[in-house]
Amino acid sequence: MSDRWRTIVRLSGFGAGYFFAAGAFMSYWPVWLRHRGISDAEIGTLYMTRQFVSVGATLAIGFLAHRIGNLRGMLLALGVAALVMMGAYQLSWTFLALLLAGLVWGAVWAPAMALYDGVLVNETRARGLVYGKLRVWGSVAFILGTVLCGMAVQHFGPPWVLYVALAGILVLVPFAFVLPTAESHPIGTTRHAPFGVLDLFFRSRPFLLFMIAAGFCQSSHAVLYSFGTLTWRGAGIDDVTISLLWGESVAVEILMMMASGWLLQRIGVTGMIGFGLACGLVRWTGLAFTTDLPALVFLQALHAGTFAACHLGAMAFIQRALPSSGAALGQSLYYALGTGATQAVIYQFAGLLYARFGQHAFLGMTAISTVGLASLLLLTRTWKGEVLVAALADRGLPARS
Repeated sequence: MSDRWRTIVRLSGFGAGYFFAAGAFMSYWPVWLRHRGISDAEIGTLYMTRQFVSVGATLAIGFLAHRIGNLRGMLLALGVAALVMMGAYQLSWTFLALLLAGLVWGAVWAPAMALYDGVLVNETRARGLVYGKLRVWGSVAFILGTVLCGMAVQHFGPPWVLYVALAGILVLVPFAFVLPTAESHPIGTTRHAPFGVLDLFFRSRPFLLFMIAAGFCQSSHAVLYSFGTLTWRGAGIDDVTISLLWGESVAVEILMMMASGWLLQRIGVTGMIGFGLACGLVRWTGLAFTTDLPALVFLQALHAGTFAACHLGAMAFIQRALPSSGAALGQSLYYALGTGATQAVIYQFAGLLYARFGQHAFLGMTAISTVGLASLLLLTRTWKGEVLVAALADRGLPARS
């Protein structure tokens, strides 16, 4: 194996295992919950409470990473914890048991993604690599996990959602071991960045606007993630076809990832996020009114914008607007508050909307995309590509939480 491919495997393996499991969870977790007797409103509650815990855990673990920099050790611990929680879910049969398991799961699963993306952002910057071309292997694994989960559910039933996800989680620990040993802070910098949470939130208006714009774009997927599969099943679409619809959405995401360098050069960071929000206006409005398969194929293709373009724009913003020593903190804030906190509220909102309006609940996500687009327009007026905390870093002020 060449050094290039060895580097790709080391940097992408953990993400591939993570997203293989996420493919099963995202597309079929509501089916698994319904199989265990959970109602639509309760599904929304489970998603919301898990997200709220994810917010606190991602902030706390991100702060630790910001202070001590041991990202590989933290990812290893989180991988072990995720494996233990699979056993806890298998033993959970009541709403209360699933609620408690979900609270612990929220403290384990979301922080791992935030820290892992922090590793990728720093390593791609240090090695001169393109973030999107490494992250694409996670998307490939997501498709595989989704399709295999759909086939397993159709042939063996909803319990197999957990078993397919377990296959991805099993590889997290070994791949955590082979992540680069270098910490998040390069030689020659302070051990932690000379700024903190309060600096970013109260002294940087562009960062706050970025969090709203990108966070609302990602959070607008709440109805799709929690009730998309249930809606399509209710319309008579079989599980294999549904898994292929999910797989298609990530296949077009891969194309976006592969073209990320070219696109960022031409439409810029805010242009990528804006493209995602514009796609959201079309996608969520369409999903509110149709379950026709040709229309779903088109609307799922817009995932290249609503998720991939927005995510790539968000990662590029953090990479350019924050120094490398602050990447872990910036990632954790984005995942915890930008997407986590808003998505927690929107998941409960989605459950209530879906219980009352069914498929038309997607229109609520159209409204959320509109708010995100307004915030982005303000961001384009206040940020021109500069490092937001350069003045603080240059003065070497003590870090603040």
